[in-house]
Amino acid sequence: MIPFLEKDRKETPLVSNDEMEQIYKELQTPYKWGAVVKMEHQLTDCPTIFRKEGLWYMMYTAIDPGAENMGYDTYLAVSSDLLHWEEKGKILTRSKEGWDGCQVDAGLALLDTAWEGEHALHSYGGKYWATYLGGELPGYETPPLHIGLACSDDPTQAIEWERKAQPILRMDDKDSRWFETFTLYKSYVFRDEEETLEYPFVMFYNCKGASDMPERIGIAVSKDMENWERYGANPVIDNGDIRGNFISGDPQIIKMGDVWVMNYFIAMSEDGKCTAFDTFAVSRDLVNWRKWEGRPLVEPKEEWENTFAHKPFVLKHNGVVYHYYCACNDKEERFIAVATSKEM
Repeated sequence: MIPFLEKDRKETPLVSNDEMEQIYKELQTPYKWGAVVKMEHQLTDCPTIFRKEGLWYMMYTAIDPGAENMGYDTYLAVSSDLLHWEEKGKILTRSKEGWDGCQVDAGLALLDTAWEGEHALHSYGGKYWATYLGGELPGYETPPLHIGLACSDDPTQAIEWERKAQPILRMDDKDSRWFETFTLYKSYVFRDEEETLEYPFVMFYNCKGASDMPERIGIAVSKDMENWERYGANPVIDNGDIRGNFISGDPQIIKMGDVWVMNYFIAMSEDGKCTAFDTFAVSRDLVNWRKWEGRPLVEPKEEWENTFAHKPFVLKHNGVVYHYYCACNDKEERFIAVATSKEM
């Protein structure tokens, strides 16, 4: 695929200051409920959520920091009210061998992107899909990592998903870009019915081009969910040139009216202190993004999250915005928390 040239793209109206302010107000969740998924002796992470037949289901990951050959597995939880969650069990388990033997950190694909939509998980080819960060080395996200694909007949059951034998994106692919040749991280795949980029399936993912490079967010596209190619020559979200050592990661895509909104997190190191928080960017064409530069959507404020509040998954249901995120503290705890737009 020949990378697009900016001069060849149709002129896209810019997102105005007023629109950015309105979206920021719409996404506000000032009331912190606290932990919703917290596992003993495990660090929990990376929630993605869908609704089916009146119940809510969360795919999330966990890692045991004290285990030999530590690495991510993926789990399923269920809820009737979006606040109280019950673990159902593992759905992706490390095999201890192969390219993804020690890391299987998955997120749901083909979720309904409509803000205040049905929050459905859509199928394709008779299957439900997830993409995952996979790696063969133990530890916490030890490079090299690639992006894998898994599917299931029934995503509401705690049964092992079927994994495709090979990654769908590798850091050493022939079309790998300069900002991703070291390792790949989290991905978010959705179906764009309008085919804005001339492809039905779109992936946003964060990645790194060298061990000392910031993490940036790029795009890949597909016509069949299994064969993917990069879109564009450069990242679409890049905070690496501002200050500190930045991570821009874990993108989530939603559609508000005629604009796309990307929720993502920034991690930075400044004056010897590390922090991470959630923010957003807005686009009309999925390529040119205007980053929010005001206060974060969620940031570490409470004692139980006094280091990081990051990795967003945001939805609106019955007039209430729920912002799920990974909370971390100086006790080395890591769990999934939620903040809401109304006091619950």
